[in-house]
Amino acid sequence: MSQIRRFDHVGITVADLDAVTAFFVGLGLEVEGTRMFVEGNFLDTVIGIPDSRTEIVMLRPPEGGTRLELSSFVRPDHEPGSPAAMANELGLRNVAFEVGDLQAAVDQLAADGYGLVGGIGQYEDIWRMAYVRGPEGIIVSLAERIG
Repeated sequence: MSQIRRFDHVGITVADLDAVTAFFVGLGLEVEGTRMFVEGNFLDTVIGIPDSRTEIVMLRPPEGGTRLELSSFVRPDHEPGSPAAMANELGLRNVAFEVGDLQAAVDQLAADGYGLVGGIGQYEDIWRMAYVRGPEGIIVSLAERIG
C-alpha cells in the first residue's frame, strides 16, 4: 500500500521573494492566502537549522492542483546556488507548466527580460516545449499540447 496520498507542493528557496513571486504570478499562478513568516521549534526541527526564520508565499495554478511554495530565509542567510545550472546538473532542475499558447508565453517572458535556455522543441505531434530561465536561475519548463 502506498504511503503517498497526493502531490502537495514543490518548494523553491529564493533570495528575492518579491521578484520571484511576480515572475510566477505573471505566468498565471495565483497567490494562495497571505505571505507569512515561519520560525520556531517546528521549522528548526524540520529543516535542521537552529534559530531559523523564513518568509513564504504559496502559489497555485488557476484551476487548482499542485502548489508552488517560495521561501526566502531571513535567518540564516541563504546559500547561493548555481544560477547558470543546466539540465544535466544534479538536483531539482525545472518546474513545469502546461500553457495554452507556448509562443505567447515565451514572448511575454522575453519582453520581461527572461530568455530561452535552448529553443522551442516539438515532440512528435503531441507537445511543443521550451525551457525559460527565470529569476535567480530557476528553469521553468513550458509545454503546449498540440496533439
